[in-house]
Amino acid sequence: MMSGRNIKFVFGFQRLIPFLGYHHVLMILIITAIIILSLLLAGCSSSSPMMPSIFLMSLWYDKGSPTFDLAQADPSVSRAIGNIVGDARLEARVGYFGICINADGGSWLCSQNASSLASQVSADQDPLNLIWVADTFKGSIVFPYLLIIAIILAALVLLLLASFPVYEQESADGPPRKRLPSTFISQICLAIIFVAAIFVLVSVLWQHTASVAAATIAENLGNGSVSTGVGVTSMVLGWFGFALLIIVTIGLLVMILSMQLVEQLTDLEDEEE
Repeated sequence: MMSGRNIKFVFGFQRLIPFLGYHHVLMILIITAIIILSLLLAGCSSSSPMMPSIFLMSLWYDKGSPTFDLAQADPSVSRAIGNIVGDARLEARVGYFGICINADGGSWLCSQNASSLASQVSADQDPLNLIWVADTFKGSIVFPYLLIIAIILAALVLLLLASFPVYEQESADGPPRKRLPSTFISQICLAIIFVAAIFVLVSVLWQHTASVAAATIAENLGNGSVSTGVGVTSMVLGWFGFALLIIVTIGLLVMILSMQLVEQLTDLEDEEE
């Protein structure tokens, strides 16, 4: 049997449901998308437990087997690079605004300043300057501003949706009825959220393409001494944020079409009367 507290919660939630409009669901989706995209931007910006796992690309020293090919003018260079690397174990991860390093398999050290990270490791720990390579990738290739603009646009749509009406009284003693939001404001929200979704799509595709290309080049240059990877968590966050914004876009489009249909039916009823 349900306890008194659970019964109160159920009845309280049932009283809350009538005041939740269609646009409230869209607002929840937008808030979720903003949080996800903000986490994506915050990756590798601090040493907290979750931040180092959100990265675009990672580079680390490895002792793998080099690849030999007839296109290599000097195949012995991979052996020379292996001798330079020695027993180095450093790993560097790149985010939108920061870099995280792990020099000995212990805790992560993150900062937005690559020089401060490089000053805390020895030359034997980073013989090929992977910290500098990561900083060059972050400064020359990573472009976070499309995501920032998308978050701002999504927040603007959130404020506009918050202004939508919920209920009003039809008469002093009459039952409550729903008011339709402004079609003009709804169309503005649709246009803005669609642009935000496009910005996120372009940013995610850019992020994935640039990370894969840079990782491939760095790994080939290391040829057995350097391994690379692309951040799976960042890709999931990016695509999930894009999917949420697309759902909101479709939801707004359905709402606008529904309002137009209701207005047409109302006009027909008025003409018949």
